[in-house]
Amino acid sequence: MIGRTQSEGCRRELLLAVMRFVEEASRCAGVRRIALIGSLTTSKKAPRDADVLVTVEDDTDLAPLARAGRRLKGAAQSLNLGGDVFLANPQGEYIGRTCHWTRCGPGIRVSCRADHCGQWAFLNDDLSVIKLGRDLVERPPIDLWPSVERRVPVPDDVEEFVITRCEELNSTAAG
Repeated sequence: MIGRTQSEGCRRELLLAVMRFVEEASRCAGVRRIALIGSLTTSKKAPRDADVLVTVEDDTDLAPLARAGRRLKGAAQSLNLGGDVFLANPQGEYIGRTCHWTRCGPGIRVSCRADHCGQWAFLNDDLSVIKLGRDLVERPPIDLWPSVERRVPVPDDVEEFVITRCEELNSTAAG
């Protein structure tokens, strides 16, 4: 019983962290869409991470989005879990993840895994390590912003802690 309660609490905390990310990222210039992907879109009791997919304009300053991503990752790490912000361009192509370093540029970090470090500040284009498929990028399980679209059955806690709040956020922004 204790393990179940702890895992449910971690799931709830991850969902709340996702919602905070959506609130922050939706205010970033150049962000076109925010979607929830991964295990939080299922009813899996003990997800390992919080994953979001953000579609950005080709000339977006990724620094504010990367900062929001570090907050998401930090909230997840405080639970001994993970979090990632995956990025796509308007053409529906996966382009990488937000850089998790506070300073980003060529030669700053030897451990940087970006294929083209510094070419686009705060883009970790480690496509040799991970690449999302086009179908997932174009039709993620749940769009959160600027409008909610459900492509899978949505777990009750996602509906309660994320979807309902996103619908409120979206209607406030539209009104």
